[in-house]
Amino acid sequence: MKAKARNRYEALIETIFVRHYTQGDTVVAFRREELEETAKKLKIQLPKNLGDVIYSFRYRNPLPAKILATQPPGQEWLIEGSGTAKYEFRLVPINRIAPNPNLMVTKIPDATPEIISASSLSDEQALLAKVRYNRLIDVFLGLTAYSLQNHLRTTVKGMGQIEIDEVYVGIDKHGCQYIIPVQAKGGSDQLSTVQAKQDIACCAEKFPELVCRAISAQFMDDSHIALFELCLDEAGLVRTVEERHYKLVPADQISAADRESYRRRA
Repeated sequence: MKAKARNRYEALIETIFVRHYTQGDTVVAFRREELEETAKKLKIQLPKNLGDVIYSFRYRNPLPAKILATQPPGQEWLIEGSGTAKYEFRLVPINRIAPNPNLMVTKIPDATPEIISASSLSDEQALLAKVRYNRLIDVFLGLTAYSLQNHLRTTVKGMGQIEIDEVYVGIDKHGCQYIIPVQAKGGSDQLSTVQAKQDIACCAEKFPELVCRAISAQFMDDSHIALFELCLDEAGLVRTVEERHYKLVPADQISAADRESYRRRA
């Protein structure tokens, strides 16, 4: 995001927070329409997509310093949906979804069609395509998965409108069926526990008969992909069940030593 847009967004979100915050609050509620009302008062030009203001602080940029200064040690403010056109700043324990640089990397023969690689319009779309064409969901989870829908937009009770980057359905050797929401982030965007919670809540509401296995995917670079399986613990916090890293390479770059290493790890 350009510096000018970031500064506009910071002024906007800081003003809204300060208007509602009282020392000691752990939840600070506001309405979507306040973005427009506050922008008029501050003479800020809003983007056509109002959601970009919220998106920027969830996935790209830190909150303004004045908001960060109210965070107790070990806690942070997240912006969550709380209903139709409603949001909340919510104070939660710091919880990051980020690739572990010390994990082993597994080489996978790259099955991405070259025309797809050449034509992807965004990092997120490129990542989703690579995950799909290389069947990385199947490899990671050890089941057979099928892409059901891209960019599923729907509403979830108590959260409002959400969007899931891609939804898979899957089946294992016992016949158990799964619903698999996938969150994908590339470039400088960061994986979000807020989106993971939304994905899991959506699947529980819309697909209650299927087992939910929530996946987050992150580009580490053009050929390295980190996959996480996430769940909610008893306190409602997002936890990592498993993390694996894959490198997409031409088949002839997977050596006999690589294959022997994978056989020993199986």
